[in-house]
Amino acid sequence: MRYISTRGGMAPQAFSDILLMGLAPDGGLVLPEQYPQISRQQLDSWRGLSYAELAFEILRLFATDIPENDLRTMVQRTYTAEVFGSAAITPLKRLNDGLCILELSNGPTLAFKDMAMQLLGNLFEYVLAKKGEQLNILGATSGDTGSAAEYAMRGKANIQVFMLSPDGLMSPFQRAQMFSLHDANIHNIAIQGMFDDCQDIVKAVQNDHAFKSQYKIGTVNSINWARIVAQVVYYFKGYFNATASNDQLVSFCVPSGNFGNVCAGHIARQMGLPIGRLLVATNENDVLDEFFKTGAYRPRGTADTYVTSSPSMDISKASNFERFVFDLLGRDATKLKALWQQVEAGQGFQLSAEQQAEAVNRFGFVSSNSSHADRLATIRQLDASDSVVVDTHTADGIKVARELRLPAETVVCLETALPAKFADTIREALHREPPRPSNLDGIEQLAQKVQVLAADAEQVKSFMRTTLE
Repeated sequence: MRYISTRGGMAPQAFSDILLMGLAPDGGLVLPEQYPQISRQQLDSWRGLSYAELAFEILRLFATDIPENDLRTMVQRTYTAEVFGSAAITPLKRLNDGLCILELSNGPTLAFKDMAMQLLGNLFEYVLAKKGEQLNILGATSGDTGSAAEYAMRGKANIQVFMLSPDGLMSPFQRAQMFSLHDANIHNIAIQGMFDDCQDIVKAVQNDHAFKSQYKIGTVNSINWARIVAQVVYYFKGYFNATASNDQLVSFCVPSGNFGNVCAGHIARQMGLPIGRLLVATNENDVLDEFFKTGAYRPRGTADTYVTSSPSMDISKASNFERFVFDLLGRDATKLKALWQQVEAGQGFQLSAEQQAEAVNRFGFVSSNSSHADRLATIRQLDASDSVVVDTHTADGIKVARELRLPAETVVCLETALPAKFADTIREALHREPPRPSNLDGIEQLAQKVQVLAADAEQVKSFMRTTLE
């Protein structure tokens, strides 16, 4: 399996090489030359596998340059009951109205990002040891990626983590999870701006090729291909959990901000997993919803991005969207590059009616949005009907799933995080504290370590230089 760039300017490379890369040298995102195709026989043989066994079978198709015994060992060390709370890893919960919730938030930071990040930590350490190299990770988080990355990378050999987050815009619990870490290789930077400002800084540093090369800069954001391919696994597992046979279709509803989570679903569908539709749920920052309804992709600036009660989706430039549009355009890198030149110039783009219809009819995407009032209503209703408390982002997904579900359609909603991470909104909805793992009681009172900087890539690079030299 070899990897190319969405913008056409990178010679095909192996998995271990693109694992440490982040953005491709031409500024594009990395994708495999083709998606492996899964036969019915393979699907049948995978149905009874454990999560770790299934992850190995899928990842071996993409990481073909890693010896299979080494890959199997890493996967088995990652997906354990000790780390994820049960042997099931991703249990399926059925609601009284027929919707399903795939539990993805049982890892150490209580968010679905742990599903990929725990593997990424082990992959990074393995490849760096093989190459005799070091890696300095620069990431951006709207709330969950940062803590998942830091918990996965803390204490790892040859790795330093620099994590950007929007100053004051995460929940108190999210901030505490990150800023209370005092490991020598973890560096938190609060940026005076929105998540998109943090993401723009990461891309600016990635595109400073001299700095990137000198300081061995990599990323754990979902622009990193390994993040996406690790997430493909739970679509297969969720499908098997929700069905009795491989003759059935399942649709997935995915709360989406940066398009990484649902992009993994798109890839699973392209591989041959029997996915009917992919339901994209946004909050008030509904750039993706607008695209799937109209074909217009119009990213917004910081001033036009809302601060909401589902803050991990307060994103108006969806990094991973480029991967899907590349497939939508028939993998024409020239056309893709032209569109993203318009995006980077702040103009966005409008696809034709035919292309917009193809996104729906061929690729199965539909969408809707959710508001703060919707979140509160969904949280209250689920608590009353099922005695289930969900976080704000998962509530967005359930609201949209109920709105878009077709008669007799099986819809699996992907859980985003546990409600303890968003206690303020849970208290507003239910007038009580959300359940919280006992080992995290009082985390907000722990001493915190963070550096506050302006939304300026040069300031971030200067901080990194000072820290690393």
